[in-house]
Amino acid sequence: MAAKSNLTNMVLVLGLVCLLCSAVLGGAYVITKAPIEAAAAAKTQQAVAQVLPHFETLEYNDDANYYTAKDGEAVVGYAIESSVVGFGGPLSLMVGVTADGVVYNTSVLSHSETPGLGAKCSTDAKFIDQWRGFDPSVKKISVKKDGGDVDAITASTITSRAYTLAVENALNVFSTLDPSSPAAPQDDSTVILSDSEESTNEVKEDNDNE
Repeated sequence: MAAKSNLTNMVLVLGLVCLLCSAVLGGAYVITKAPIEAAAAAKTQQAVAQVLPHFETLEYNDDANYYTAKDGEAVVGYAIESSVVGFGGPLSLMVGVTADGVVYNTSVLSHSETPGLGAKCSTDAKFIDQWRGFDPSVKKISVKKDGGDVDAITASTITSRAYTLAVENALNVFSTLDPSSPAAPQDDSTVILSDSEESTNEVKEDNDNE
């Protein structure tokens, strides 16, 4: 004899299905959590090594998200995590700054930029290489369209501005570590758009934007 269908039975079945799904998702999270965290840590460590000169030890400051690199007792530089809002969403960089306030190198940790346009911030050699040895005491840290010395990615001005701002923010962090350093930006002219309405206006204004 078939079981009689009623509201109580339907609620019980639905509850059991939800519990089963929750158990499966919870188990998957537990299984994948450690590998995902390990992969993220490895990517971060790789980025740190890429943006700094030779070092022997690293000390991490989790309050300001930066690493202090030392060779013996001498500080050789800082690897500073910096996140801003780009054209497509969050853009996170690791920025290496040597002890004299010069950008040693940069590396993209994550981004949500448009494939073929802003996404080139992690692959365009011309754009990336200009940050090697970038000295804020002699160069203006803004894109050339805004009167600075940074060559923007073709058709991706918004992403280029976001990248530039991320580097500038990292230099601001560095300047708090060493107030006597010339790394502090020369002015506050760099502007990055953070909401969809402003981004739309920016695209209309600049024909070559992303």
